[in-house]
Amino acid sequence: MEKLTILGTGSAMVTKCYNTCFTLSNDKEHFLIDTGGGNTILSNLESTNISIDNIHHVFISHSHNDHITGIIWVIRAVAQKILNESYQNNLYIYAHKEVIKVIRTICDLLLQKKFTNFIDNRILFKEIENDSFFKILNWDVNFFDIGSNKQLQFGFNLNLENGKTLTFLGDEPYKDPLFKYAYKVDYLLHEAFCLYSQKHIFKPYEKFHSTVKDACENASKLNVKNVILYHSEDKNLMNKKELYTEEGKKFFSGNILVPNDLEIIKL
Repeated sequence: MEKLTILGTGSAMVTKCYNTCFTLSNDKEHFLIDTGGGNTILSNLESTNISIDNIHHVFISHSHNDHITGIIWVIRAVAQKILNESYQNNLYIYAHKEVIKVIRTICDLLLQKKFTNFIDNRILFKEIENDSFFKILNWDVNFFDIGSNKQLQFGFNLNLENGKTLTFLGDEPYKDPLFKYAYKVDYLLHEAFCLYSQKHIFKPYEKFHSTVKDACENASKLNVKNVILYHSEDKNLMNKKELYTEEGKKFFSGNILVPNDLEIIKL
């Protein structure tokens, strides 16, 4: 069964939930997308019954600290298991060259040599470029440059084994040059920093982010079936699903998913 496990839904400075990251799973294997900003990545993997033993592929979309810093804990956990002779095969980290450089640097600064010895040995980098393809689990994953206004960042598109399609846009709004990757997909993962009605409070446009209204307008324009909203503020988590869905329905007639941390979505 293919599923999406939400490990975190928050933007950079949240304190009541974890930063945005998730896994795509195919049976027992998991493809980890981003890692959040700390070792909560390990506890959230544990809480969702995802073992490091079954993670062999990780994608880091860009080098903002709320997306990349958790990779240090993943690398350390994998390296420890290799030392214990309990990790099969290799760990592959997919990222563009600037991200790879950052990961190497922080690993060298923060991890012991006994862990970093496995980098380029059992922990391997796979450099991605615009419109590059890699076989990850049983999926052909097409990585693309999202055209970020802040920092080089990648998203991806893939076809699931069940015939459905999924596109991850990173943590910035959809841009028209990405049309071919997102048009009529079954699942569009689109950031929504806050409600449009609260844009004066959270100021998403100053941060190059979007509102629920913007994300749902994009989903409607792209004629997708499901839009998944993430990378949000955390001031009213109890009512977030209801409020975001209510606003989104005014602009998109398809299915709106507003997941919480640790929520599982069957694809």
